[in-house]
Amino acid sequence: MDKREDGGPAFPTADYRTGMSLRDWFAGQALAGILAGAFIDSSRLTDGANFITQNAYQYADAMLAARGR
Repeated sequence: MDKREDGGPAFPTADYRTGMSLRDWFAGQALAGILAGAFIDSSRLTDGANFITQNAYQYADAMLAARGR
């Protein structure tokens, strides 16, 4: 598994080691939008959840890239 930039913790605590990464937070937010139906192309859902979650992380990676500019 390759190591991707995760943006650090989404909700940092005093020790900066707990909680989900910003990448996971972004992916979860993208997933909520995707599942709400705005971006689902039902003709491409042959692998269902795998396809959708890969797209959510693609959006998350794009958000992290835009954030880093």
